[in-house]
Amino acid sequence: MEKGKISSLQMAIMMFPTIVATAILGVPSITAKYAKNDLWLSPILASLIGYVTVYIAYKLHKLYPKQTVIQFSEHIMGRYAGKIISILFLFFYIQGTGLIIRQYADFVVNSFLVTTPISVIMVSMVFLCALVVHGGLEVLGRVAQLFSPVFIVPLLLLIILAFPDFEFKNIFPILGNGMLPLIKGAIVPGGWFTEFFLITFLLPFLADQKKGMKYGMISVFAVMMLLIVVNLIVLFVLGSATASRSYPLFNISRYISIADFFEHLESVVMAIWVAGAFVKISVFYYAAALGTAQWLNLSDYRPIVWPLGILIVAFGFWSIPNTMGLQHFLVGSFPLYALLIQTIVPLFLLVIAVVRKRKRKRTEIT
Repeated sequence: MEKGKISSLQMAIMMFPTIVATAILGVPSITAKYAKNDLWLSPILASLIGYVTVYIAYKLHKLYPKQTVIQFSEHIMGRYAGKIISILFLFFYIQGTGLIIRQYADFVVNSFLVTTPISVIMVSMVFLCALVVHGGLEVLGRVAQLFSPVFIVPLLLLIILAFPDFEFKNIFPILGNGMLPLIKGAIVPGGWFTEFFLITFLLPFLADQKKGMKYGMISVFAVMMLLIVVNLIVLFVLGSATASRSYPLFNISRYISIADFFEHLESVVMAIWVAGAFVKISVFYYAAALGTAQWLNLSDYRPIVWPLGILIVAFGFWSIPNTMGLQHFLVGSFPLYALLIQTIVPLFLLVIAVVRKRKRKRTEIT
């Protein structure tokens, strides 16, 4: 079905913007509402979920090295129960892709293209991502490598230019309210870290599969460090006002003014958002297309890429009524929903698979 191969490094590069693309804009304000000035510590706790998720995904891959979660669910749970569990994963990723498209389009329309219909923004992005997904995994890996500098360099530029506005005293007192606010602040970003389970759709196609877990863990660490840095920047510039801003990093770009020349760098944030969202949507889209084809026992996933794109746009319109509804979903339902589908259910599958493997060994010995 998928003939292409990617390296473990390419997998790590793909997963980096897949997690942080949507997290760096909205999550700092959400975290600040609970953790206050300790918001920069919350990604450390949240990353623990990422490490556990990568470990579970890799262990399942070791038991079923040439299969994705859609395929080995049937081997572990049986045909019918496995099909039902696979539907849960497919619904999550198809709906998730639609929600990411909607989140991307809402930001673009509300902040930049205010007179452009949101449908135009959503359909154009799905069309571009469909071209990449239709090209296969190798194309997706190369696109991620190509867009990574477009994602990282503007972010570094923003950090450097915002430095004169830093108020380092905003970081104090550290842990002034204890650990509980810190833990509450880690819940929402923890939902983003569960998305590392997407590597289950990439691990079977690695050219160097033994390095899969290593680079998966490196990617988790890189995401954690970036979220810490972004949260610190937001804290140093906005301070206690962080919690009241929907897109703190976007607001910081408006603070920058150097020699009356470098001003209003909203385009920098736009470049970060578009490049990161493009990679993230493409990875989710690929997982949904590949998984759906495997669930239907098709020989190739490419024929369903375009019909699936229509379904994704439909989910983007119908799942969430407006921007406020999207924010409520991301704060209230998403963390638990993502943890259940991408960490708890895979852990359940891993436990069942290990128990059955041990029973087989005992049967063979006797």
